[in-house]
Order: sequence, then structure tokens, then C-alpha cells
Amino acid sequence: MPLLDISIIPVGTDSPSFSSEVINAVRKVKGKNLHYDVTPTSTVIEGDLEQLWQVAKDIHQESISSGPNRIITNIRIDHRKDKKTDMSHQIDTVENALD
Repeated sequence: MPLLDISIIPVGTDSPSFSSEVINAVRKVKGKNLHYDVTPTSTVIEGDLEQLWQVAKDIHQESISSGPNRIITNIRIDHRKDKKTDMSHQIDTVENALD
């Protein structure tokens, strides 16, 4: 299953904090019932490719309309076709190798 890694960086705000942007993004993801994990620097979302494109667009549009004059949206998509995988499997593979 494809994974989307997304981060939003508001530019030109009065505060160095952007937790409100993260909260708004996660609300968008939860509203679409997608599996996700918030990390300190981005949010990883699991879903089919069309869902991921749509949620990335929704997150970006919500962020730019919420006040800042400039938003930088970084996205990465991990889309593997040769076998089925998901976030849990990828994490388990690394954790098991460390044991």
C-alpha cells in the first residue's frame, strides 16, 4: 500500500510554532479514515494512491487558506508494486533486524 510522507511549513507567521498546522492536517486525515502516524517532523499516511493525492491537496489548501501568505508543502510517496507492504510491516522489518 502506498505511503505518503507530508510536512507543512508556514512562512512569514508571527510564531515559530506550527503545531496548529499539524493539528489541522491530522484532522483532514482522520476525516478520511486513513491510517497515519505523526512524527516530530512529518506525518506518514497510508492509503491508495488517489486517496493520498487528495489528502495531500486538502492539507495544502487548508494550510494556505488558514492565514499564512506562504506555505511550503513537502511530500514523498513510497509506492511499491512488487509486493504488498504497509507501515507496520516496514517498521517491524527494521525492529526485528535489530533484535
